[in-house]
Amino acid sequence: MEQEKKQKQATIRKVVIGVLLVFALYFGIKKVIFSLTHETTDNAQIETSIVPIITRISGYVKNITIKDYDSVKQDQVVVELDDAELQALLEEQKADLLQSTADVANAKAQLDNAVLSLKNNRGIIDLKSIRQKKAVNDLSRDQNLFKEQAITKKQLDETEFQLAAANQEASNAQTEYSIANNRISIIRESLNKANAMIQMKQAKIKETELKLSYTKITTPSNGKIGKKNINIGQFVQAGTPMFSIVNDSSYWIVANFKESQLESLTEGKKVNIRLDAYPELMIQGTILSLSDATGAKFSLLPPDNSSGNFIKVTQRIPVKISIDNQAAFKNKLRAGMSVFITVDK
Repeated sequence: MEQEKKQKQATIRKVVIGVLLVFALYFGIKKVIFSLTHETTDNAQIETSIVPIITRISGYVKNITIKDYDSVKQDQVVVELDDAELQALLEEQKADLLQSTADVANAKAQLDNAVLSLKNNRGIIDLKSIRQKKAVNDLSRDQNLFKEQAITKKQLDETEFQLAAANQEASNAQTEYSIANNRISIIRESLNKANAMIQMKQAKIKETELKLSYTKITTPSNGKIGKKNINIGQFVQAGTPMFSIVNDSSYWIVANFKESQLESLTEGKKVNIRLDAYPELMIQGTILSLSDATGAKFSLLPPDNSSGNFIKVTQRIPVKISIDNQAAFKNKLRAGMSVFITVDK
């Protein structure tokens, strides 16, 4: 009886071992066939564009309208900096501009008066020229009369004095005309300078207004906020990264295949994608492009095979893969998730 029991147990053991061998052989052959007909890699992850939000000006944080991992829309105001100092500066600059505008108006009035004065000086010159000609004629006539003893020497001296006075007045009028003309040139230069000052102050106002617009920090695109690095009341320097926006509407995969696998990889070829987080999902993708350099060439210190002892290491080539029907899996996809890629040979 005991011997029959042992024989029965031995038979069962053989059957179990036989079944296990059959299963092992089946799965082994299946795996070999799969490896012969497919290329695979688990050195792959989901990528998306991540945009850092950086302040352009320094200031104190007055308000924050978002929390960690919030969804945001494009051009949404997410952070406000204190703008009191810039507002005060803007008011001061506008008042300064009004003063410069008044200076320009005053310079224009002075220029108009100087032009009128120049015209008046021109008329005086013409009048003095007429008087000068009359004095010349009078002197010529009186000299003839004096020769004929028709007038006295005193009268002739008086006529000569009138001519000398007329000559001096004409010279003085010409000098005053030159002074008035030079004054116009000076006023015009002052007016040009005042206009240049207005342009400069207008440019400063635009600069301040631009800085004021920078106190309201908006999002460049739709997406989700990462972890924020600021708090209300904190002073931030220009160029400080406050948080990042993850684009949650466009994902792709970067898979690093071995260089010995490239023969089967071509642009436009379909691939199977399996997420480590959701292995039951059946996702397909398309190869978009292959990198023209290995991943090692993009490292901070790329290897130099010409120095030291050489050990051959199989290099990997980054391959960019799009996700087909991405909208159906949008809620499952996250940047940085690990994936397993399978490609038919």
